[in-house]
Amino acid sequence: MQLKKIPYALAAAGIGAALATGYMKFDGHALSDANAAVGTPAVVAAAATPAVSPTAAARLPDFTALAERAGASVVNISVTGKLRAASADSDDDGDDGQDPFREFFKRFGGPNGRMPNMPQMPRSMPSQGLGSGFIVSPDGYIVTNAHVVDGASEVTVKLTDRREFTAKVIGADKRTDIALIKIDAKSLPALDLSAPPGVKQGEWVIAIGSPFGFENSVSAGVVSGVHRALPGGQMTPFIQTDVAVNPGNSGGPLLNAAGQVVGVNSQIYSRSGGYMGLSFAIPADVAMKVADQLRTTGKVSHGRLGVGIQPLNQSLAQSFGLPDTNGALIGSVEKDSPAEKAGIKSGDVIRKIDGVAMNDTTDVTSRIGNAAPGTKLALEIWRDGKATTVNATVGTFDDDKVAKADEASGGDKGKLGVAVRALTPEEKKEVGHDGLVVQNATGPAAKAGIQAGDVIVGVGTAKIATVEELKKHVDAAGKSIALLIERDGRQIYVPVRLS
Repeated sequence: MQLKKIPYALAAAGIGAALATGYMKFDGHALSDANAAVGTPAVVAAAATPAVSPTAAARLPDFTALAERAGASVVNISVTGKLRAASADSDDDGDDGQDPFREFFKRFGGPNGRMPNMPQMPRSMPSQGLGSGFIVSPDGYIVTNAHVVDGASEVTVKLTDRREFTAKVIGADKRTDIALIKIDAKSLPALDLSAPPGVKQGEWVIAIGSPFGFENSVSAGVVSGVHRALPGGQMTPFIQTDVAVNPGNSGGPLLNAAGQVVGVNSQIYSRSGGYMGLSFAIPADVAMKVADQLRTTGKVSHGRLGVGIQPLNQSLAQSFGLPDTNGALIGSVEKDSPAEKAGIKSGDVIRKIDGVAMNDTTDVTSRIGNAAPGTKLALEIWRDGKATTVNATVGTFDDDKVAKADEASGGDKGKLGVAVRALTPEEKKEVGHDGLVVQNATGPAAKAGIQAGDVIVGVGTAKIATVEELKKHVDAAGKSIALLIERDGRQIYVPVRLS
């Protein structure tokens, strides 16, 4: 079963109540069991509990001072908005295709996705949501998740001293899932985002927030991994933790043992909709840059080069003569884009940006995407078996022009296994370049994902137009060959393992 990504705040009132009720009911049973255990003779409990040495206990982390110091800066956010609800006996899921009421009752309700004897819901109804945030300046600026305040008509912030304020949404950036809101208050306790620290795998971290509405809750764990790439989050190298976070934790801070903000809790992966040990936070340095732009201009400008990139695997790296799989392979370059103007070509591999090594596509997309338009970058690329440097000026991000990075499958041993023909004049005019149409794919080519209808545009950095050119490259190749394939208007490199 595929894991499900959940941006977990902003649950609708009906769902939030149902989930919270279930949570409280579960807690109630646990409390009853604990009370029963109190009545057990003390001698039994003592015999069953191994002694813990003072030395071992001293090694365990104590977050009491940290929670007391940082907790006052964490706020509870309540959101009111409008939720479009589909008819209970209809398959229409609304304009956005995501009706949380319908999804909930489809899983836990009766036939046709509705509870027994439940009246049909109106097409539009008020919704309530809960989330978290944290104060970043004494004059009332608060960082939270963009999905917490998305579509909100009213945002209410509650402080730990029980004061409540109506907040103004300064701006939100859906690409990084960071939002900045403001309340009219002074001398507030704030967490510092000016110098975000890095994080390392295995270090202790804590999350403070309002899971299921339980305000100022603290949970702890360790950093499970850094630099995680998630679907839809190409500009954000997420921090993975095993800290327990649940609906309502969204937007709350992730802090290290020194009390420094290292991330903003944003997503979980779950099969059930609840916490399963995989939580993800937006790095604090990304949040800081976005919050600064939102505070200054009310919006965020992301950079772009105008290239389609894909990850490197061992086969592709060998095909291009690379010593390792670090970097990002450029599959396509948009016409008149900043990349084309800089002289970047299809088949180049971005290895470094401004002297910083790029490990993978997430490094490249986050580095370029979070750069301000107009920034000049020095790109070290691998071309024709050697490293060279090109200088590029970052352009403005445009959804309609950005090619997405796609992963290509590896192949297996054997002959190439493709039957091809040259493009007809009409086909060549339609696609705008030379190439060979794949009529049939078997063996290694088929295993690598090549299929009938694909157009082989090139081999490595060389363009091809005839069957003889393809055969020449295959004969001269070593253990693998990288074919530049065009499918549905998009180009990617596909490594094929040869015998």
